Amino acid sequence: MRKVMKFGGTSVGEPHRMKQVAQLVNDGDENIVVLSALSGTTNALVELTELLHAKNIEVFKRKLGYLKKHFELFILELFQEESDQKDALGLVETHLKSISAFGEDMFTQHEERTILAQGELISTALFKLYCDSQNLPCKLLPALDFMRTTNDGEPDDYFIWVNLDRLIKENDGSKIFVTQGYICRNAFGEIDNLKRGGSDYSASLIGAAIGVDEIQIWTDIDGMHNNDPRVVSNTRPINELSYNEAAELAYFGAKILHPSSVRPAQEKGIPVRLKNTMDPEASGTLISDKSNQDQIKAVAAKDGITAIKIRSGRMLMAYGFLRSVFEVFEWYKTPIDMITTSEVAVSLTIDETQHLSSITEDLKKYGQVEVDHNLTIVCIVGDFIADNSGFAYRITKALEHIPLRMVSYGGSKNNVSVLIKNSDKKKALLALNEGLFDWEEGHD
Repeated sequence: MRKVMKFGGTSVGEPHRMKQVAQLVNDGDENIVVLSALSGTTNALVELTELLHAKNIEVFKRKLGYLKKHFELFILELFQEESDQKDALGLVETHLKSISAFGEDMFTQHEERTILAQGELISTALFKLYCDSQNLPCKLLPALDFMRTTNDGEPDDYFIWVNLDRLIKENDGSKIFVTQGYICRNAFGEIDNLKRGGSDYSASLIGAAIGVDEIQIWTDIDGMHNNDPRVVSNTRPINELSYNEAAELAYFGAKILHPSSVRPAQEKGIPVRLKNTMDPEASGTLISDKSNQDQIKAVAAKDGITAIKIRSGRMLMAYGFLRSVFEVFEWYKTPIDMITTSEVAVSLTIDETQHLSSITEDLKKYGQVEVDHNLTIVCIVGDFIADNSGFAYRITKALEHIPLRMVSYGGSKNNVSVLIKNSDKKKALLALNEGLFDWEEGHD
């Protein structure tokens, strides 16, 4: 069996956990191991880039010293032999010196991305050294040698496939390959990244490129849960989800999986399994093309939502009105999450507000514009049959005491979404848990 095994920052963030990962990947299969940076590292690197942009070199050097000390303590606990410790310390020192050098010259976005890449480069190098120290044969596949994006910022699928296939064939006979998540090169050959959460995306792109049997995403929770465990205490993991259901949950707030990571696997029909590094025997969640119909699977919530309402008497019978509105958002490359319309108004939501002032100014050409902030989209995901009236009743019944700003139902057979005030989020999630999942348990 050939599979991709991606491990997040918490899975390798402590020495004993990195040791456990080494045991997990040595299971006899041909495994491509995708690693994130050690937990906390990316945040520390982001802070360093912000200090460089602000030209606060004194604090930059102090913070870099803290990061160096963190790695030193990690290494001394990870390796037992003094020679291995020396090799690992020298490796980290090389990476940190390259970061330090950016404080001596002009700092640009290119240098920023180079700094952000150091977290994954260090974690994979340390993991490779540890495997070597345990006589566990593994080969390093540098992501910067095969992971590339196009001029549009999208993955260059052909380039990824050709170069990844070449690197694997050059190491024919190896069972364990190690590579970096998140980082890549852009169309100009510069170091870039797949944005936050991109290690999941890396794993899916790699799995799709070489046609593995399964993609595994290992985190610190036993699969995707039917509600937010940070808010609701009695949640449970979901055994199976369809690709579409998983994509909806990931997009609307389920932090365990990056939203973009579903598509490459879905296109190639490769199952994705969510596993728990802290409890490897737990079955986790299997994502595939299978789905249980007539079933509500889970609830997720997405914060930081802004609602925009455009009210205009001219909308009546104006067939080009919606096109004009959508063109404004297209111009500013701002995605829309939800939308509802009436004869005289259209309401929609966004979660990217970088161009909000420009968007609202342009929309005023078409009518009166109202903007509301601090909202949350609550998404109820499952496999709903359009002519089954029971689902809508149970959802609205559960939320009968919570003001609903917008409702989206029918756009997808996998998603019913409601827009509420952020202050009502906890109340809504608890109410849905009781009204949907406790109801199901009582009717088994």
